[in-house]
Amino acid sequence: MSNNKFIDIHKARVHNLKSVSIKIPKNTITVVTGPSGSGKSSLAFDTIYVEGQRRYIESLSSYARQFLGQYQPPEVESITGLSPAIAIDQKSSSRNPRSTVGTITEIYDYMRVLFARAGTLYDPTSGKEIRRYTPTQIVRELLKNPEKTKLHIMAPIISGKKVSLKTEVTKYQTMGFVRAYIDGEVIPLDDAPAKADSFDIVIDRVLLKDGIEKRLTDSVEHALKLSNGIVNILVGDDEVLSFSEKNISPTSGEIYPDLEPRLFSFNSPLGACDTCNGIGQKKDFELNLMITDENISILDGAIKPLSKKNSFLFKMVQSIANTEKVDLSKPLKSLPKSFTKILFEGSKKEYKYKFSSDSSYYEFSKSFPGITSWFERKYLESTSEKVRKDLEEFMNIKKCSSCNGLRLNEIALSTRILKKNIMDLSEMDIQSAYDFFKSVTLKGEKKVIAEKLLKEIENRLLFLINVGLDYLTINRSASTLSGGESQRIRLATQIGSALSGVLYVLDEPSIGLHQRDNDRLIETLKSLRDLGNTVLVVEHDEDTMREADYIIDIGPGAGVHGGEIVAEGNLDQILKNKKSITAKFLSGELGIEIPSERKSFKNFIELKKAKHNNLKEVSIKLPLGGLVCITGVSGSGKSSLVHEVLVPAIKTNIVKTNRSLYRRSNYHSIIGADHLKSIIELDQSPIGRTPNSNPATYSGLFDEVRKLYAQTSESQVRGYKQGRFSFNVKGGRCEECEGNGVKKIEMHFLPDVYITCSECQGSRYNNETLSVLYKGKNIADILNMSIEEASEFFQNHKKMNRILSTMVSVGLGYIKLGQSATTLSGGEAQRLKLSKELSKTTKGHCLYVLDEPTTGLHFQDIKILLEAVHSLVDQGHSVLIIEHNLDVIKTADYIIDLGPEGGTKGGQIIAEGTPEQVAKTKGSYTGKYLKRLL
Repeated sequence: MSNNKFIDIHKARVHNLKSVSIKIPKNTITVVTGPSGSGKSSLAFDTIYVEGQRRYIESLSSYARQFLGQYQPPEVESITGLSPAIAIDQKSSSRNPRSTVGTITEIYDYMRVLFARAGTLYDPTSGKEIRRYTPTQIVRELLKNPEKTKLHIMAPIISGKKVSLKTEVTKYQTMGFVRAYIDGEVIPLDDAPAKADSFDIVIDRVLLKDGIEKRLTDSVEHALKLSNGIVNILVGDDEVLSFSEKNISPTSGEIYPDLEPRLFSFNSPLGACDTCNGIGQKKDFELNLMITDENISILDGAIKPLSKKNSFLFKMVQSIANTEKVDLSKPLKSLPKSFTKILFEGSKKEYKYKFSSDSSYYEFSKSFPGITSWFERKYLESTSEKVRKDLEEFMNIKKCSSCNGLRLNEIALSTRILKKNIMDLSEMDIQSAYDFFKSVTLKGEKKVIAEKLLKEIENRLLFLINVGLDYLTINRSASTLSGGESQRIRLATQIGSALSGVLYVLDEPSIGLHQRDNDRLIETLKSLRDLGNTVLVVEHDEDTMREADYIIDIGPGAGVHGGEIVAEGNLDQILKNKKSITAKFLSGELGIEIPSERKSFKNFIELKKAKHNNLKEVSIKLPLGGLVCITGVSGSGKSSLVHEVLVPAIKTNIVKTNRSLYRRSNYHSIIGADHLKSIIELDQSPIGRTPNSNPATYSGLFDEVRKLYAQTSESQVRGYKQGRFSFNVKGGRCEECEGNGVKKIEMHFLPDVYITCSECQGSRYNNETLSVLYKGKNIADILNMSIEEASEFFQNHKKMNRILSTMVSVGLGYIKLGQSATTLSGGEAQRLKLSKELSKTTKGHCLYVLDEPTTGLHFQDIKILLEAVHSLVDQGHSVLIIEHNLDVIKTADYIIDLGPEGGTKGGQIIAEGTPEQVAKTKGSYTGKYLKRLL
């Protein structure tokens, strides 16, 4: 029986875990914590989640398995009591420009069905309601007239310009019709004029009375058949009513498609705006982004895309210049206007082009398309991501002029529910949209149709509000979401599915959350648990630990020094544990010191009237020479202010050559940027997308190592150069596995098997290369060292030691030099970038911009990181950090707090000053939580 109450793991040895055995109580919130790199993710994700997922997939047919991700069984003796597992991590934020919050959460899908089934279509030009009628509905409308009303049932044949009627009249006379309605009056067909503007055949004349229904229906059906779906009714002598089986515009006569869910999808050709194909933006090449400096010549690089002298395009331009007798060595602005017009816009005139190189010569004649068209074609036809990325430098992204950035065509946008179209609702923030759907009242059959849809939409919106995402809009592009936001969206989706008996594994859900929003998140996790699920959270957040039912502390150190269970139990049991570092921080025995004094500032950067996303013309004074934190609740505009306005504005003023490189449409002015020599942004994007990228190659250390090996006497004798020791190029690498160390063998409906290469035993190099030793170690042994070991091994090499010791100083000592970049967490990648910058000797005053560097960091590691950050400040640099972690905020010299809320209710400055000053500010959420610490 006890087996059902626990997930029992016996001897797990994944990555650095040292035969870990542990029982995790089910139906609880269990937090796995410990220093970064101690093995938390190895236990939670790589052992428990992978095995739960694998066993579930094993239960499916072999046919179904081949379409699902396959998992290797983790290295563990046994796991019992496991439930089906769902992992909610931070990695899978979509980069697809078509993916939005609405499409990920399926809210938009329900809205599409709602508008297709309960929306009303209005004519885009006149704004009149457009309805389609069945014959029965038409008859029902006609019978509303008083008895003895005279009706003419007519089929419209011609409307518009004066048209000859001769053939039409003959045709309908032979069919037995005798009357027509021509230019506003009923006339016998014999008396029809030669030409007319409109011509309707009179099908029937009736007086309304009892029992006329059947005859009316037959006549209406006949008229609809004759005239392709439209019937006109002359009521009395002058009023004409028009009914249609289709959605016909009363003004233009255009037939609109039926309302169906596809019509409201910007990913379907039926609904997407024709101009931008449903992306909402147009990318156009901009001349001023291509021109670096008008005062220099084309040969000196005035036009950036023409800076490569051996490119095909440059050779063509040279040929044109020769024909037009233009000197390309003169400054760009002094060249004849006619020539620059040909250059950018092209010309119909044919030019002769001659090209010659050492081995070939050819000539041809054709007109010149112009640089802009040339690149447009290249952009559309290129399959290379890099080429497109390079070209995007010269492109300006504008809202699509046809749909005004709303992605849909005018028919979809002319369909409304209570005066709102689907995009009006998608542009609202989630809280406002929830209020709207709550208040929707429809009548009749629309009410019945909409009932279930509205309930589904409301529920999903409510879950998003509960995880603290009420400030996002439904239309927000998924690529602009932070890791924490996309993780919480998936969390909300899971709560929505209300499953029970599932094991949820979460990876630091508190990232990017202000303390205030964190409380909401913890409530959400509790509701998942109360549904009868087990919630396993890898987390460093103190509040989450205090609210958890069970805590597992892994450590004591990172990498080889970790992988053991230091403490387990509820909060009280953990606090009594003498070995646990986490316990010492929780009990207050250890802590991050508040600096005894805050720095005073002489220089400032002043940014006036920043407006972007939700920023409301914010002006800030950014002190230089200290540690400044930008704080505020989630969605208050911190990233918009720093990454979208401040950093580009400073870059524009530091890079003097190309002012147009960063557009200054989103702020008024900036002064004081000249105090800075450079600016360095360190974000959490991966350091490399391929397994061949690793800390050794990224930090530049590997170049030094290869140099060292090429200088050994053995290499000198054999004539080995640096390239011999690279695993990316032919020569020294093992050719059997092409330097990967493993070979992938496809097994169809079993997981791909990666086997260690039999030729090089996973070392990546061939035997000749491996026989070159330095201090008894070959090059593969070096890649296998942890950064800490390598730091001791190379302590006599000044440059290498500097790189390695900075990596250790930011808490990365546990990572192996050859560890693949794809396996590093966001926080590790950011700290690796930080260490790379720290190891350089930066000349002049530099501003470092960090975005939540505490991601994935234990209290102990935050302490180490803060020492590294403060050492930058002590060298005379400035550091700007976007942060929610109170331990970092309290050590700052200055805080700029945004708010008061997220989304449209944010984007203002609530408080600024030292942490003490902010703590006293009323209305600042950050201040409220800071007060407790100070």
